[in-house]
Amino acid sequence: MTNPEAESFAELIADCADIPAALRTRGQDLPGQRAASPWEVDDATFAQVSNLEEFV
Repeated sequence: MTNPEAESFAELIADCADIPAALRTRGQDLPGQRAASPWEVDDATFAQVSNLEEFV
């Protein structure tokens, strides 16, 4: 089954309104955002860009 593209915002809104309520309601809440790990640069990574200014 293929759905044609909506040609106007009104048609898009009408298409979205046709989505069953079971698919529009929230299920379980998503887990909270985790803190990012701190960045660490090892010697191998630093070596890849140590002479970068020569190429720029």
